[in-house]
Amino acid sequence: MIIHVVQSGETTKSIAESYGILEERLIIENEIKNPNKLAIGETLIILYPEITYVVQEGDTLQEIAEKMDVTVLQILQNNPYLSDREYLYPGESLVIKYTDKKSAALSTNGYAYPFIDRSVLKKTLPFLTYLTVFSYEVTETGEMIDIDDNELVNMANSFGVAPIMMLTALANNQLEAIHVVHSILQSFEKQDKFINELIQMLQKKGYYGVNINTPYILPGDRSIYVDFITRFINRLSTEGFKAFITLSLSTFEILTGAMYRDLEYEKLGQLADGIILIAYEWGNAIGIPPALLPYHNIQKLIYRMIQLIPPEKLYIGGADIGFVWKLPYEESVTKGLTITYNLAIETAYEYNSEIFFDPTTISAYFQYISANEYMVRFRDARSVKAFTCLVPRFGLNGIAIWNIMRFLPHLWLVVNSQYEIDKVL
Repeated sequence: MIIHVVQSGETTKSIAESYGILEERLIIENEIKNPNKLAIGETLIILYPEITYVVQEGDTLQEIAEKMDVTVLQILQNNPYLSDREYLYPGESLVIKYTDKKSAALSTNGYAYPFIDRSVLKKTLPFLTYLTVFSYEVTETGEMIDIDDNELVNMANSFGVAPIMMLTALANNQLEAIHVVHSILQSFEKQDKFINELIQMLQKKGYYGVNINTPYILPGDRSIYVDFITRFINRLSTEGFKAFITLSLSTFEILTGAMYRDLEYEKLGQLADGIILIAYEWGNAIGIPPALLPYHNIQKLIYRMIQLIPPEKLYIGGADIGFVWKLPYEESVTKGLTITYNLAIETAYEYNSEIFFDPTTISAYFQYISANEYMVRFRDARSVKAFTCLVPRFGLNGIAIWNIMRFLPHLWLVVNSQYEIDKVL
């Protein structure tokens, strides 16, 4: 895998010729929306096919897979655009295998809302170990609010992807979430009601397991919380379900290394089937967005956590979200509006802005002027490579992506070409 940074005057044709690959493959693999509008500084991933297959009249994916001694899933991973297609066209070339040697195995967990575009989901599922459906909300009385997720669960199972039910507190903000958790922790009756209702829902819907989001826990509730999690996971295990715990980290925790020792991370690690370290980003952000924190702080966090939790149980979470700030920046005042990768590239091209890369935060950035001056920061292929490298470096289980509501070609090109994707179904 080669990451190419677009230079002034380059085109998809000149780039393809310089690497000795087909321009068509470069465009398809990187999902370049407009080949005539490359932004200076944007990244493209270069891959070399080792084995290809030319489709014959009447071929099906199953027949091609059997003929080439691979799985249908592998063909879809190397040719994700096929997921949107109903037919194969005679004469088209499919990649069966790339030349890159896969260095390690990892698990992938993608978060999605029930209203995800089904074509996006179909393209993404071949790359996933787990699909986490966001989310089942729990009230302060221990009741669960049902959602329309049957189609997602069935699609996940059909692709051999384990569907995971995400549990969150019914709340509009962190203070309300703390109150909901506190209310349930103070009552065994509410806990039993919640656990019984949950198990019934898991069995009814066909889920593989649960991912419970852990917000800030009041100091007086932390030991009680660990006791609850013990009962919760033991009951799930008895019923045959897996249990994951998401630790939602704040910017403050990551920057300062603050650890709430009385939360007993070691015990949580022993109990859960997996612990996900992630910093969620909900729309607007004031201050430093978690995805743009210094890379060395992320590594320090992981190093601290693997002293407490077996690394093979840890997943590092990341976001595909970029941010736009109006300048001049005012601390604790300026809001960062979210931006997708494609829109960031289009904006850079439209305003003739060169994209640069900041190795400190492993993020791409540029500035542009439109009535006011703006700064844009987002993750590109270089960011994805650094992010995924954390898994083999620290011996982690895998990655968790918030979220997969859009197909992320750079992410899956890196993951698919460099790693074996674990499957549990």
